[in-house]
Amino acid sequence: MNRLPRGAAAAMLGLSLALLGTGVASAVPATPASPATEAAERTRVRLELPAPTGAFAVGRDTLHLVDPSRPDPWVPEARARELMVSMYYPARPGGGRTAPYMTKGEAQAFIDDRELTDAVSAATLSGTRTHARPAAAPVRGKFPLVVLSPGFTVNRSTLTLLAEELASQGYVVAAVDHAYESVGTAFPGGRLLTCVACDKIKPGGYGVVPQGRAKDVSFLLDRLLADKRPAWRHARMIDRERIGMAGHSIGGASAATTMAGDARVRAGANMDGSFMEPIPATGLSGRPFMMLGTGDDDRSWVRDWPLLDGWKRWINVTGAEHFTFTDVPVLGDQLGLLPPEEPLKGKRSQEITRAYVTAFFDLHLKGVDRKLLDGPTAAHPEVVFHKEG
Repeated sequence: MNRLPRGAAAAMLGLSLALLGTGVASAVPATPASPATEAAERTRVRLELPAPTGAFAVGRDTLHLVDPSRPDPWVPEARARELMVSMYYPARPGGGRTAPYMTKGEAQAFIDDRELTDAVSAATLSGTRTHARPAAAPVRGKFPLVVLSPGFTVNRSTLTLLAEELASQGYVVAAVDHAYESVGTAFPGGRLLTCVACDKIKPGGYGVVPQGRAKDVSFLLDRLLADKRPAWRHARMIDRERIGMAGHSIGGASAATTMAGDARVRAGANMDGSFMEPIPATGLSGRPFMMLGTGDDDRSWVRDWPLLDGWKRWINVTGAEHFTFTDVPVLGDQLGLLPPEEPLKGKRSQEITRAYVTAFFDLHLKGVDRKLLDGPTAAHPEVVFHKEG
């Protein structure tokens, strides 16, 4: 279930790539596009994420946060832990350009890591059309906050479609990149920080990742909710009594670890992530938690299910792969990389992910019960309620 993302991404794209175990240093030169890719680039179709379905337009700001009280766990000489955060929020309608999907350097790092140089160029991937407008004027009011944490080795851009959907439905969303834990994330000063953690984690030692990410998220909340000089200029939009967290892969496992140590996070969702850091024997103080997975047997889910001591759901999606709950299958479909026999296409995967994650936070942060989480529905025959609580 929480297979390392390199191999999982290959499976999701229907490719036979052996991508596990290829650690990277802190700076990687871009691999030139092949002639075939350059030729395809001239006639490429523009990649586009599905439009969000909520009532609000979406704005986006970018934050660079530095925690001088904590050295980076992977690069201690960096002295301070750094985060990059995309803040999505309900905005006033308006035209203008939309936010970039990712930088060209980030796109090239992802392509190189997945050995997709012959399938897509950095210009095409980075130019994927989003639906959030930079620095858009926010709407008035207070809204729940949802923190999103990506899978190991991939950056926060891979959760863009979910972030935009939540913002359109009336949430503030903070999508976080944790320094040195992706194959490529752009930081200020022209830096592309890559996956130093890939080389430093020893077998069986992945529990340190959710532990560190929990500290990252608590620091992020401290900065967003600060009474004086909060890190975000629209921090007044955040309802500090209604905070949730979701993540993909180890980012989903980190949601539980964060909740265990920070009572401000009232609800959590794990999208196909093994609990590398076990849920405490004392539970999560009765707070709700949802697990959304592929249906593979995961021993950590079986182990920790009884420890979830509040409202809980364990939901499997028939035909899903590890990256089903991210942007990957949506973009893979547009590039023709998903095989015809793939049981769950990109369009369907994003519909299910958006519907169930939004319904979860609507129920537990807004008090709106859409009944979607009560059990199987004819509208979503792929969704199986494995266990209920």
